[in-house]
Amino acid sequence: MPDTSKQLFNFRFKQQSMKLDGYPKLMGIINLTPDSFSDGGKYNSLEAALQQADNLEKQGADFLDLGGESTRPGYNAVSPDEEIRRVVPVVAELVKRTRLPISIDTTKALVAEAALEAGADIINDVSALSDPAMPEALRRHQAGCIIMHCQQLPPEDSAYAQVFDFLQERLKWAQSQTGLPAEYFVLDPGVGFGKTLSQNLSVIKHLAQLRRRGLPILLGVSNKSYIGKICDEQRPQARLPGSLATAAIAAYQQSCDIIRVHQVAETRQALMVAKAILDSV
Repeated sequence: MPDTSKQLFNFRFKQQSMKLDGYPKLMGIINLTPDSFSDGGKYNSLEAALQQADNLEKQGADFLDLGGESTRPGYNAVSPDEEIRRVVPVVAELVKRTRLPISIDTTKALVAEAALEAGADIINDVSALSDPAMPEALRRHQAGCIIMHCQQLPPEDSAYAQVFDFLQERLKWAQSQTGLPAEYFVLDPGVGFGKTLSQNLSVIKHLAQLRRRGLPILLGVSNKSYIGKICDEQRPQARLPGSLATAAIAAYQQSCDIIRVHQVAETRQALMVAKAILDSV
């Protein structure tokens, strides 16, 4: 039986596409917020955000992911107008200076519409398209979309199968609502959202099962609290080693397609070394 975890995908967004070819792509995070858990306040000015985008591109990012509202536990919700104020000027400038696809981390159709109109390519929706107007925004702009699992799970560790079932069903629903084929979607199991430590680890350990269903995967684990719980490390910025360990396992044991990270250069180096070792004779 062929190993379908190695299946190749073509991720489409607007008039572009990117081959997900078995070597993980890196999505660099730029939080345009004062309160994100890892780097809140560092890039919430236009100049700082553009400089960070330049840095991430030089470090080897394949995508840029901009967020105007934190999704950390206990985050402060902001209005669509405020989120648009934070995000759209950065998008408008970035499209003039980068060829990288631009993803927008939002759950609001109004924000998605404004960002896509300004030149963004992909919507990264942690709520799995809970806004009833989001499918139409995606359809109108032929935008790519990342659908994430963000629901409370029952206590058993094997609940990862429920995560995968949800994502598969939600993808079918999103296709029916947008009229877009599956190539416009990537799925995120939502590590750190509604899951216990053991469930987070179990989801990561079994990612290849989701990919064997013919579904491309994005994983966002950079600096997250599950690493702190394992290592007794309260400072998000000090969780880089745990983030790199997860990235290497997700990439080469579980065939993850896209890894969403704060530290692009460090992750890229870790993945290159891991690949060289695994490819050696």
